[in-house]
Amino acid sequence: MELARALSVPFLIFVLGLGIVVEAVVRNGLGAVLTRVIPGGSSLPSLLALTGLAALLANVVNNLPAVLVLLSVLAGRGLLGGPGPVLAVLIGVDVGPNLSYAGSLATLLWRRLLADRDHHTDLGEFTRLGLLTVPAGLVLITVALWAVLRI
Repeated sequence: MELARALSVPFLIFVLGLGIVVEAVVRNGLGAVLTRVIPGGSSLPSLLALTGLAALLANVVNNLPAVLVLLSVLAGRGLLGGPGPVLAVLIGVDVGPNLSYAGSLATLLWRRLLADRDHHTDLGEFTRLGLLTVPAGLVLITVALWAVLRI
Protein backbone atom coordinates (compact mmCIF):
# COMPACT_ATOMS: atom_id res chain seq x y z
CA MET A 1 0.00 0.00 0.00
CA GLU A 2 2.85 2.38 0.82
CA LEU A 3 4.33 1.73 -2.63
CA ALA A 4 1.04 2.67 -4.28
CA ARG A 5 0.99 5.97 -2.38
CA ALA A 6 4.60 6.68 -3.36
CA LEU A 7 3.80 6.40 -7.06
CA SER A 8 3.51 9.74 -8.74
CA VAL A 9 1.12 9.35 -11.65
CA PRO A 10 2.00 12.76 -13.15
CA PHE A 11 5.69 11.85 -13.07
CA LEU A 12 5.02 8.46 -14.68
CA ILE A 13 3.00 10.19 -17.41
CA PHE A 14 5.90 12.62 -17.92
CA VAL A 15 8.38 9.74 -18.38
CA LEU A 16 6.03 7.95 -20.80
CA GLY A 17 5.52 11.18 -22.74
CA LEU A 18 9.27 11.72 -22.88
CA GLY A 19 9.74 8.31 -24.47
CA ILE A 20 6.99 8.93 -27.02
CA VAL A 21 8.36 12.33 -28.02
CA VAL A 22 11.92 11.04 -28.34
CA GLU A 23 10.82 8.09 -30.48
CA ALA A 24 8.92 10.44 -32.78
CA VAL A 25 11.93 12.73 -33.09
CA VAL A 26 14.24 9.80 -33.85
CA ARG A 27 11.92 8.44 -36.53
CA ASN A 28 11.60 11.86 -38.10
CA GLY A 29 15.25 12.71 -38.64
CA LEU A 30 17.33 12.45 -35.47
CA GLY A 31 18.28 8.83 -36.16
CA ALA A 32 19.49 9.72 -39.64
CA VAL A 33 21.47 12.71 -38.37
CA LEU A 34 23.10 10.66 -35.63
CA THR A 35 23.98 7.92 -38.11
CA ARG A 36 25.92 10.49 -40.15
CA VAL A 37 27.77 12.13 -37.24
CA ILE A 38 28.64 9.17 -35.01
CA PRO A 39 32.31 8.34 -35.47
CA GLY A 40 33.46 4.78 -35.98
CA GLY A 41 36.28 2.97 -34.26
CA SER A 42 37.99 3.21 -30.90
CA SER A 43 40.60 5.90 -31.54
CA LEU A 44 40.88 8.54 -28.83
CA PRO A 45 39.27 11.26 -31.00
CA SER A 46 36.39 8.91 -31.90
CA LEU A 47 35.78 7.93 -28.28
CA LEU A 48 35.93 11.57 -27.12
CA ALA A 49 33.50 12.62 -29.86
CA LEU A 50 31.11 9.80 -29.01
CA THR A 51 31.27 10.58 -25.29
CA GLY A 52 30.63 14.26 -25.98
CA LEU A 53 27.74 13.49 -28.32
CA ALA A 54 26.18 11.17 -25.74
CA ALA A 55 26.54 13.81 -23.02
CA LEU A 56 25.01 16.49 -25.24
CA LEU A 57 22.10 14.29 -26.27
CA ALA A 58 21.47 13.22 -22.67
CA ASN A 59 21.16 16.86 -21.62
CA VAL A 60 18.76 17.58 -24.47
CA VAL A 61 16.46 14.52 -24.30
CA ASN A 62 17.45 12.88 -20.96
CA ASN A 63 19.92 10.06 -20.44
CA LEU A 64 17.53 7.12 -20.67
CA PRO A 65 16.22 7.88 -24.17
CA ALA A 66 19.69 9.07 -25.23
CA VAL A 67 21.33 5.74 -24.45
CA LEU A 68 18.56 3.82 -26.21
CA VAL A 69 18.83 6.00 -29.31
CA LEU A 70 22.62 5.93 -29.46
CA LEU A 71 22.95 2.19 -28.92
CA SER A 72 20.36 1.62 -31.64
CA VAL A 73 22.33 3.81 -34.04
CA LEU A 74 25.61 2.09 -33.09
CA ALA A 75 24.00 -1.28 -33.77
CA GLY A 76 22.73 -0.03 -37.13
CA ARG A 77 26.26 1.02 -38.08
CA GLY A 78 27.77 -2.28 -36.89
CA LEU A 79 29.74 -0.59 -34.11
CA LEU A 80 28.72 -2.90 -31.27
CA GLY A 81 31.48 -5.42 -31.99
CA GLY A 82 33.97 -3.90 -29.58
CA PRO A 83 33.48 -2.40 -26.13
CA GLY A 84 34.92 1.06 -26.88
CA PRO A 85 31.95 2.79 -28.54
CA VAL A 86 29.40 1.30 -26.13
CA LEU A 87 31.44 2.30 -23.09
CA ALA A 88 31.98 5.80 -24.50
CA VAL A 89 28.20 6.19 -24.86
CA LEU A 90 27.68 4.96 -21.31
CA ILE A 91 30.25 7.43 -19.99
CA GLY A 92 28.54 10.26 -21.85
CA VAL A 93 25.02 9.42 -20.68
CA ASP A 94 26.07 8.74 -17.09
CA VAL A 95 28.46 11.65 -16.41
CA GLY A 96 27.26 14.18 -18.98
CA PRO A 97 23.72 14.71 -17.63
CA ASN A 98 25.10 16.40 -14.55
CA LEU A 99 25.18 19.59 -16.60
CA SER A 100 21.41 20.03 -16.37
CA TYR A 101 18.53 19.08 -14.09
CA ALA A 102 16.65 17.42 -16.94
CA GLY A 103 19.63 15.42 -18.20
CA SER A 104 19.09 12.48 -15.91
CA LEU A 105 16.03 10.69 -14.65
CA ALA A 106 17.90 10.14 -11.37
CA THR A 107 18.40 13.90 -10.96
CA LEU A 108 14.71 14.54 -11.64
CA LEU A 109 13.77 11.96 -9.01
CA TRP A 110 16.35 13.38 -6.59
CA ARG A 111 14.92 16.91 -6.98
CA ARG A 112 11.39 15.62 -6.45
CA LEU A 113 12.43 13.77 -3.30
CA LEU A 114 14.16 16.87 -1.91
CA ALA A 115 11.15 19.06 -2.70
CA ASP A 116 8.87 16.59 -0.93
CA ARG A 117 11.05 17.09 2.14
CA ASP A 118 10.96 20.91 1.83
CA HIS A 119 14.60 21.16 0.78
CA HIS A 120 14.96 23.13 -2.41
CA THR A 121 18.05 23.01 -4.60
CA ASP A 122 19.69 25.98 -6.22
CA LEU A 123 19.82 25.77 -10.03
CA GLY A 124 22.77 28.16 -10.19
CA GLU A 125 24.90 26.11 -7.81
CA PHE A 126 23.99 22.87 -9.56
CA THR A 127 24.93 24.38 -12.93
CA ARG A 128 28.22 25.86 -11.68
CA LEU A 129 29.29 22.55 -10.15
CA GLY A 130 28.33 20.72 -13.33
CA LEU A 131 30.28 23.11 -15.53
CA LEU A 132 33.33 22.73 -13.28
CA THR A 133 33.31 18.96 -13.06
CA VAL A 134 31.51 17.37 -16.01
CA PRO A 135 33.73 18.39 -18.98
CA ALA A 136 36.91 17.42 -17.15
CA GLY A 137 35.33 14.19 -15.94
CA LEU A 138 34.18 13.24 -19.44
CA VAL A 139 37.65 13.80 -20.88
CA LEU A 140 39.55 12.06 -18.07
CA ILE A 141 37.28 9.02 -17.97
CA THR A 142 37.30 8.67 -21.77
CA VAL A 143 41.10 8.93 -21.90
CA ALA A 144 41.26 6.25 -19.20
CA LEU A 145 38.90 4.07 -21.28
CA TRP A 146 41.06 4.55 -24.37
CA ALA A 147 44.21 3.65 -22.39
CA VAL A 148 42.63 0.49 -20.97
CA LEU A 149 41.45 -0.57 -24.43
CA ARG A 150 45.08 -0.32 -25.61
CA ILE A 151 46.39 -2.70 -22.94
